[in-house]
Amino acid sequence: MSLATQHTFATYKKNNTIEEGDLVSKENVILIRIQADSEFCCKFGNYKHSDMIGLQYGTKLGSNTGRGFLFLLYPTPELWTLILPHRTQILYIADISLIMSFLDLKPGRVMIESGTGSGSFSHSIARTIAPGGHLFTFEYHQDRVAIATKEFEEHGLKDLVTIECRDVCKNGFGLENKADA
Repeated sequence: MSLATQHTFATYKKNNTIEEGDLVSKENVILIRIQADSEFCCKFGNYKHSDMIGLQYGTKLGSNTGRGFLFLLYPTPELWTLILPHRTQILYIADISLIMSFLDLKPGRVMIESGTGSGSFSHSIARTIAPGGHLFTFEYHQDRVAIATKEFEEHGLKDLVTIECRDVCKNGFGLENKADA
């Protein structure tokens, strides 16, 4: 996949077309990694991934039985918040929006976050400060750091987010004069 069409939670794809390897979410909000030789199966029928490739995000795709359909949605931080594996208590969109408004977050800002947790807030921050911004996020639990690091990379956020395993209550952030929030 070229950089011009690379999937990221921070920005929409320029061509808005589903390609192999992309993520799509469906109406009861689950993520599907598109692989040409795979299919998604549910009680309403089967949906071949190869039928999704080349469609526009937002397409309504019928099942092989004609009994059901999927809306193929572009994964956003808002949808990610609804479906992410809860490793910790998370913030939801109403709270995220209020906090980001009070912090005056916008593209190009640099932010420090303490407690990455499940990464719900981190995804929204990254999308808000892109392009040109950066999030430094700290989590004291090594397993959560490993999972969040993988998710940030898979979601096209690795250039926007630096995650570190550190107990900031004991050891501080190790950053000075770097953050707007």
